[in-house]
Amino acid sequence: MTDNRVDPPFIADETPMLHTWLDWHRETLAVKCAGLSEEQLRLRSAAPSTLSLLGLVRHMADVERHWFRNVLNGENTPGIFWSDQHPDGEFDLVDTASAEEAFARWRAEIDHARDVSAGLSPDTVGKQQRRGADVSLRWILVHMIEEYARHNGHADLLREQIDGVTGE
Repeated sequence: MTDNRVDPPFIADETPMLHTWLDWHRETLAVKCAGLSEEQLRLRSAAPSTLSLLGLVRHMADVERHWFRNVLNGENTPGIFWSDQHPDGEFDLVDTASAEEAFARWRAEIDHARDVSAGLSPDTVGKQQRRGADVSLRWILVHMIEEYARHNGHADLLREQIDGVTGE
């Protein structure tokens, strides 16, 4: 299994520390999915849940898009894999979904997130509010680390269920 993660430094300034931890968690999701077939990536956790590794990748593409494109950068982009008609489409609609497309879209959103946040202070305030309040880049980065960490725990259990692979 390919593991391209770079361990976060033990000592660093806040901004590189946050970005490195976020990248580590992004790559952890990739590691959890590495080497699996599309069919394996689509396998659900346990009924009635629609959780799958492919669904997690699709979900995180939408999460990256929302926080970095919309909240931080002020873009008004719709969801990639969910819509008003399918609010959980990233999870529910994986039966015929393309893993190649999902990973490409996810990676593209990560690249865009890196581009729009590069060089910004963690005190930078996003161009869109959330629940009527301003949101700093610091908050977005911490939230994204939390979001990935939680879902990587799900991914770890899903991967172990599929083929017994466990790990950090």
